[in-house]
Amino acid sequence: MALQKIWPDAILFDLDGTLLDTAPDLGHALNRVLSDHNRPLKTHPEMRPYASHGSYGLLKLGFGDDFNDTNRLQLRQQFLDYYEARVCVDTSLFVEVALMLERLNKLGLPVAIVTNKPTLYTELVLQQIPTLAEIQVVVCGDTLAVAKPHPAPLLHACQLLSTHHDKAIDPQQCLYVGDAERDIVAGRDAGMRTVLASYGYIAPEDQASSWRADYTITSPAKLLDLLLES
Repeated sequence: MALQKIWPDAILFDLDGTLLDTAPDLGHALNRVLSDHNRPLKTHPEMRPYASHGSYGLLKLGFGDDFNDTNRLQLRQQFLDYYEARVCVDTSLFVEVALMLERLNKLGLPVAIVTNKPTLYTELVLQQIPTLAEIQVVVCGDTLAVAKPHPAPLLHACQLLSTHHDKAIDPQQCLYVGDAERDIVAGRDAGMRTVLASYGYIAPEDQASSWRADYTITSPAKLLDLLLES
């Protein structure tokens, strides 16, 4: 489905599972914690679908019901320490992302990143990925008092884009691209049209069709197809 002849004011992207394949390094951190606690390690195929769920989601995968209020903060800190030490070793752009962003730039479309990843780890990753380091507007999970699925981070990104580009960016004329239900909910509640990146981290039990994304893309380049068909 094309974009109904409406050229967006801007395109906002989630980070993990949408622009970056961070699952290998997140999975490594999880397995270090599991090893410390004599728990069975997880394979990459087991971990990958849960990478967008962050530290809590991955630890829940690894520890099951043993991940609870008594150890939640301790295990999360262990996970984050391991992740910080190896934040961008095997992380990479998804295939076609660099080309897609280059084309969007040539088309004059402003872009931003809105992620639930904390600022510390977002900055550590972005500074090692030159293609993404060029993106000026980045809203992280701790930039505001709320994070996705709340729409405020997306609306904040639009305000920053308006200032940066010296023109009004209307959220209702923007696209938000993400691979998780909270991305689609946040985008919809912000008044944006939503694009599900189905190539990202979607777990077997996820009912992605029920998330009601406006569009679905199976690869980053398909976003360009949506635009150029409009």
